[in-house]
Amino acid sequence: MGKASKDKRDIYYRKAKEEGWRARSAFKLLQIDQEFNIFHGVKRVVDLCAAPGSWSQVLSRNLYVPAKQSPDCKEGDLPLIVAIDLQPMAPIEGVIQVQGDITNARTAEVVIRHFDGCKADLVVCDGAPDVTGLHDMDEFVQSQLILAALTIVTHVLKVGGKFVAKIFRGKDTSLLYCQCFMQLKLFFSQVTFAKPKSSRNSSIEAFAVCENYSPPEGFKEKDLYHLLEKVGTPSGADDLDCRSGWLEGPNKVYIPFLACGDLSGYDSDRSYPLTSTEGGSYQSLDPVQPPIAPPYKTALEMKKVASHGIGADISKLSLDS
Repeated sequence: MGKASKDKRDIYYRKAKEEGWRARSAFKLLQIDQEFNIFHGVKRVVDLCAAPGSWSQVLSRNLYVPAKQSPDCKEGDLPLIVAIDLQPMAPIEGVIQVQGDITNARTAEVVIRHFDGCKADLVVCDGAPDVTGLHDMDEFVQSQLILAALTIVTHVLKVGGKFVAKIFRGKDTSLLYCQCFMQLKLFFSQVTFAKPKSSRNSSIEAFAVCENYSPPEGFKEKDLYHLLEKVGTPSGADDLDCRSGWLEGPNKVYIPFLACGDLSGYDSDRSYPLTSTEGGSYQSLDPVQPPIAPPYKTALEMKKVASHGIGADISKLSLDS
């Protein structure tokens, strides 16, 4: 698909470049905030799986930049934003970058140090696995990623805080969907699954918006997975056969689901005409920030070597080259 064709078919991709966002996913977080007001009162925030940085951009523009420009704001009062990812990303104003693994306890310790011993008001996570196209498998892997995010959330989020994470809603994976909801309900008094307007209807993605973090009494972070085992069945008993317990009958789980964003705004599944410039023809913009060290860089180098017939030693190609 050429640049102009993609601009025509994906209005949010086009608008992201025009407005300076690194990815179209920025609009998803903006629309979630429009509906749930998740940025209200936030001074410390963590962005998990942050690369390439579009959600960190949203946090910077909506929290850090307005506070910095306020004449009444002192340096110590500026919001703190920590972005975590295994991949490096280009700098963003007001964002502290941590290159690390969200499943590692040391990463949580680094975050707390950046917050001077305090905990976060908000944690967001737009992370997703490399999808296979097999929706059942993708949703299972995504559910494990949410558990990994929840692990660090229990270490860095303050009581009363908020958590936003991407989920997958496959057609034939209702049990996983219910399990995810019930696991989040253990720690948050209010959990809503939301679908932003900028998320395509053809996509199985949605977002869990979790409010009022309130862990069970006596909860210890190291006991997280032992606690989650108790929601393996609707009754919490040892019987692991829960194929229908949450899907029908008296234990059926009804999950709040909400479409958010301006419903009269742009349709992510519709094509829009390209606007011509003064010269008379449409000019497609380049992406705001190309990846610094994408995992496919080595593959591109190998392809380039092969296409030019260069007898290079492929084993010497690396991400650092």
